[in-house]
Amino acid sequence: MTINPEIIPLFKDISEKDLDAMLRCLGAYERDYRKGEFISLAGENQRMIGVVLRGEVHMIKEDYWGGVSLYAFIHQTEIFGETFACGNPKNSSVSFKASLNSSILFLDFDKILRTCESCCVFHRKLIDNMVGVIAAKNRQMMDKLEILSQKTIRQRILLYLSERAAPDGDYADFPAGRLEMADYLCVDRSAMTREMNHMREDGILDFDRIKFRLK
Repeated sequence: MTINPEIIPLFKDISEKDLDAMLRCLGAYERDYRKGEFISLAGENQRMIGVVLRGEVHMIKEDYWGGVSLYAFIHQTEIFGETFACGNPKNSSVSFKASLNSSILFLDFDKILRTCESCCVFHRKLIDNMVGVIAAKNRQMMDKLEILSQKTIRQRILLYLSERAAPDGDYADFPAGRLEMADYLCVDRSAMTREMNHMREDGILDFDRIKFRLK
């Protein structure tokens, strides 16, 4: 497998030479998934973590009646599954699904946390990177909790788009469609669309499909 460690936070400051040896040590393997294909299901044992080499993955939760909540987007170069892989038991309470045609690199989480008998020089750096990645993901989940704490649909839309707006302007985009955006904000899609139209009439927001501009 050909992987550029410079663009993947988990492999930061690990040379390509060391990366090859590390992946062999960790028993890593790569697998491709088609858009819409499940990578893992809720209730399954989550021993491995995944690194998105290409594509995008959704973390979703399905309820007893078939309703679906979109918990998180896992973009290219990001990891998923670590929350459950480090638990005891390791059973996942969510499902992971490829939202685009994707390539996933799987790593044994226990082997990441425990240095091997060879005392590989890169292993400590890998553990440091893992701690940093998990901390960053926890901040992302806190950001989502803040969004969901807003009492109105308008407040949720404004807070989410303001967080996604480019640092040098008021433009923001959404990585998926309107349905996924409604699922992520935990609101009804029709109600969200009506509120966005009201916000445009009020001069607060302008949009074209998944492109948004805060005024």
